[in-house]
Amino acid sequence: MQGRCIRGRPFVAFMFGLSVLVSVVLLADAALPTSAAAASDVGRGVTIAQLKYRGGGDWYANSTALPNLLAELRLRSDLDIALEPAAVSPNDDGIFLYPITYVTGHGRIHFNEEDVSNLMAYFERGGFMWVDDNYGLDPYFRAEIAKVLPGSPLVELPFDHDIYHSFYDFPEGLPKIHEHDGGPPHGYGIYLDGRMVVFYSFNTDIGDGMEDREVHNDPPEKHEAALRMGVNVVVYALTH
Repeated sequence: MQGRCIRGRPFVAFMFGLSVLVSVVLLADAALPTSAAAASDVGRGVTIAQLKYRGGGDWYANSTALPNLLAELRLRSDLDIALEPAAVSPNDDGIFLYPITYVTGHGRIHFNEEDVSNLMAYFERGGFMWVDDNYGLDPYFRAEIAKVLPGSPLVELPFDHDIYHSFYDFPEGLPKIHEHDGGPPHGYGIYLDGRMVVFYSFNTDIGDGMEDREVHNDPPEKHEAALRMGVNVVVYALTH
C-alpha cells in the first residue's frame, strides 16, 4: 500500500460560525510510527470526537485508538491536528465544533428525540460520522441511525470508492483486523444530498487494531493496516 500525496486541496474544517481554512498536504511514503509519544508540540487543532451515546453500550471503548490515529495524522500532514480526541453527546451543541465523530462499542445504542434532531442538523451542516463496530453494535446502530436519516439507507461501498484510496490504496476494501463472525469485512456508507455523511466499518474492528499493540496483541501488519485505514477515513472526511 503506497502513500500518496494530496496537495493544495483546501477544506473548511467546519463552518458553524467558524472560519477555519486548512490546506491539506500529506507526506507521501511517510513511515508509520508506532508510538503516539513520538509527536510533540500538541497544540490545539482539528480533532475527532468520540460519541457518548446513551443506551448502555460502552461508547468509551478503544481508549488508545483515537490518540494513536491523531498522532499519525499530525506526523504525516501539515494539518493543525490535536493529539487528544474529544468526547461529545449526540444532543450537545458542542458537536458542531467537530468535523468528525467516531462511534464504537459492543452493545446497545439509543438516540432519543433530541439526539435525533441534533444529529440530523450535524449531518446537514457538514458533519461526518465514522462508526466502527466493535462486535455487538450492529443491530442497535442500524436501527438508531435509521431514525436520524430515514430514507437514506446503508449502501455497501465498492472497492474503488475514494475512502479506500484517499491516502493509502486498499484495492480490496477494508482490511480484516479481527475475526468476529468470520468472513470478509464490509464498508457501508450513508449519503445525504449526494455527500457521504456516515461511514460504517463492519466485521473488522479497525478501532481495536489502532489501539496500542499490547492491548490486543495484534501482529505489526494488522496494527499498521488499521492505522492506515484510519488515516484514509479522516483524509476522506476532511477533503470531500
